[in-house]
Amino acid sequence: MNLYSKLQQRAADNKPVRIGLIGAGKFGSMYLAQIPRTPGVHLVGIADLSPDMARTNLARVGWKAERVQAKSLEDAVKHGTTHIGEDWRALVSHPSIDIIVECTGNPIAAVDHCLEAFAQGKHVVNVTVEADAFCGPLLARKAAQAGVIYSLAFGDQPALICDLVDWARTCGFPVVAAGRGHKWLPHFSESTPDTVWGNYGLTPEQATRGGLNPKMFNSFLDGSKPSIESTAVANATGLTVPSNGLLYPPASVEDIPFVTRPISEGGVLERKGMVEVISSLEANGRKIPYDIRMGVWVTVEAETEYIKNCFEEYNAHTDPSGRYFTLYKRWHLIGLEVGVSVASVALRGEPTGVATCWNADVVATAKRDLVPGDMLDGEGGYTVWGKLLPADRSLQVGGLQGSERGGLPLGLAHNVKVVRAVKKGQSLCWGDVAMDTTTHAYKVRREMEAMFAQPLLKAA
Repeated sequence: MNLYSKLQQRAADNKPVRIGLIGAGKFGSMYLAQIPRTPGVHLVGIADLSPDMARTNLARVGWKAERVQAKSLEDAVKHGTTHIGEDWRALVSHPSIDIIVECTGNPIAAVDHCLEAFAQGKHVVNVTVEADAFCGPLLARKAAQAGVIYSLAFGDQPALICDLVDWARTCGFPVVAAGRGHKWLPHFSESTPDTVWGNYGLTPEQATRGGLNPKMFNSFLDGSKPSIESTAVANATGLTVPSNGLLYPPASVEDIPFVTRPISEGGVLERKGMVEVISSLEANGRKIPYDIRMGVWVTVEAETEYIKNCFEEYNAHTDPSGRYFTLYKRWHLIGLEVGVSVASVALRGEPTGVATCWNADVVATAKRDLVPGDMLDGEGGYTVWGKLLPADRSLQVGGLQGSERGGLPLGLAHNVKVVRAVKKGQSLCWGDVAMDTTTHAYKVRREMEAMFAQPLLKAA
């Protein structure tokens, strides 16, 4: 409740939280827009593959040119300005920087950035949730071993969901379900960057004005991003996931406590304590009034008659039984809210969501029939989408033996050649592709599998 006052004190003491940002695209630009309005923080440097584009984005969000004229990181620290360059290693290793905000959206590069930041004693706020989805549990362990904090980014829906789950549990409520909203119809899983804007609800002109990336936005529409974010939530909170992917039950805000109950009580859940995503469209495509498309929610249960009566007495909207209640935020503000993570990590020593277990995985699944020689293009592309699966099921995808068995993580399905035919709708396994096994991302993923596989398969 007092992060802002702590930031004010850091400003008064002239001891700002010093930040390094890697990636100044759309998400990074939204955070940049808020930094001049936040006391007690100093953006020392930005590392981006296109420094000129970073400068363009800074001007777009209102930064004055004199604030970004630092010729070096040392000059930036000395004068309270910001340096822009391509060298992310120099940024991560600079001794004055406290926190790295990883904002590239490139999961393979993000793993490199996180690991090097840990090695340099830097905390990390990881916006690239795609990386967290395939190796977050091990990244969290490596951060703890290095004595630093690794955190999901507030403003992105996973951290907001984790916050709601933490609220519920801290109040003493059992969490029945938690998740986000989404505009979903089953055929959206086949969407490509060519069809995204019509399905998403934007015109090409609006997309161009906002500098929106069709592949990135398609990763939301085709179900990949909801699966990625649900994975991050499940692994951070210990909630379980549907056995064969997200169900996307359609519901208004009013109906969420009705549908997010166990099947045995008239809802859609296999069991209590799960993640799910609520669709803002009926099966026939009709838009649901007062939807949760851009928001997050948690459903809790009144375990006693007294608590149930309290729900009734204080006019809490529940399901018909009066036992299930949903708290929600109907909107999230993406990069405009990342400052909460930066302040929480720096001033409280607390992440705003971090993986604590390996419950869930996102497996690359064919959008069309794939043949040997095809190149996978990752989330939001033309070849695969991400399917949410329990981690123990992911480990068994393919039915093969040894290292070929196991679901191919969507975050590693970039620029990878297919070596075996895969039917549309089939999840890929390691043996279906020719992987580059030299990347840190691949090695960390395999290390995580080795660490968690035996207890997961034994429990299954």
